[in-house]
Amino acid sequence: MITFYKINGQVCFSDCADLGYEKTEDPKQADRLTWLFQREPGSSRASFKVSDPALLSAKEENVSWMNSNRLGKLAPVEDLPDWVKEKISEGCVRAVNVCHPKFEEILNSEPEKGKKRVHVLAIGDVGSMLLTGLHLLGGDVISSIGICDISDQVTARWEFEENQIAYPWDYDALPEVDVVKPEQLFDCDVFVFVASKGIPPVGSGVKDVRMYQFENNSKIIGHYARMAREKKFRGLFCAVSDPVDPLAKVAFLESNRNENGELDYMGLLPEQIQGFGLGVMNARAAYYAKRDERMKQFLAEGRTFGPHGQDLVVADSIEHYNDELSKELTNLTVTANLHMRSIGYKPFVAPAFSSGAISILMALRGDWHCGSVFLGGVYMGVKNRYTENGLEAEILPLPDALYDRIVFAEENLKKII
Repeated sequence: MITFYKINGQVCFSDCADLGYEKTEDPKQADRLTWLFQREPGSSRASFKVSDPALLSAKEENVSWMNSNRLGKLAPVEDLPDWVKEKISEGCVRAVNVCHPKFEEILNSEPEKGKKRVHVLAIGDVGSMLLTGLHLLGGDVISSIGICDISDQVTARWEFEENQIAYPWDYDALPEVDVVKPEQLFDCDVFVFVASKGIPPVGSGVKDVRMYQFENNSKIIGHYARMAREKKFRGLFCAVSDPVDPLAKVAFLESNRNENGELDYMGLLPEQIQGFGLGVMNARAAYYAKRDERMKQFLAEGRTFGPHGQDLVVADSIEHYNDELSKELTNLTVTANLHMRSIGYKPFVAPAFSSGAISILMALRGDWHCGSVFLGGVYMGVKNRYTENGLEAEILPLPDALYDRIVFAEENLKKII
């Protein structure tokens, strides 16, 4: 049975009749509705866009939310009015976790309009390329870019270089780049974490470079996640350093610990953090699909899911899925970085642009893009977008063989952290 509430002027509805808020009659004239659900804060996004009525009746959040075949088996919410279903189809319904300690703050929050101030931490190989991409391509959504690095010489160089890139006679077309101090890092709308303690040198023999970096990079991102908590940062926290997906989870956990190390969920919301690593894997899959007639269907029908690493899932097609061919394409994609290292170079240019600059800009524009979002305790790569009513992840009718691969990736991500 559905109960309608009015909370601080917001029209809400729930299948819980005893939430302790003012009840109201069916508010059919409301422009937007908010579904109130109850889950342990660490097990679910605090808020999200309701893109399918089945999401209202799901008891727990997990990768089944990506699969319409699984969602379709859920019992629908009892007595859900048709006009509410219409609001969902129109994209006018969001969901908020009433059990989250920041519930009313989340309920009353509105997406900020206008161009964003972006800060980039660490201007090394990846950071400098990512910075250049944001600077050249982001004038429509970025007001200015702040850069920070442990080396003043590095930031001085890139401030000097970037600000000498300009269109003649249109000198304000590109966002200005300036140097920021560490204590100013979260005085922005978008924080981009590209810091890394180090990548094994070419010829080191390390096969999974991403997991090699996890132990050291998790300490670094944890430090900045705690800083984001202290600064009450409300913007987008972008994890770009490897391994992207576990590091995003570290950022979430560390920002939500109090002084005693206890989880109180007063830090970053899970949907405030996104891992940006899937973009280059998608681009690499497209690279190989263009060069093999057997795989060309990926270009029109394919998808990539999961982490930026060994458990990546490439699907050659959703509607005409070929498991054997998809696994072959997956292997080519996952080992592409090893190919680059075998010819004597670190693979950082394509990741900096495809996973970094391009994907982050698409996210800021509200476009569908590749990234890792919180799904039931892990950060899972999927096609997603930010909307006025919250984060939306793509839902597709996934073949069983493909879905099993995604579940396997989810299980392995849970083992990491």
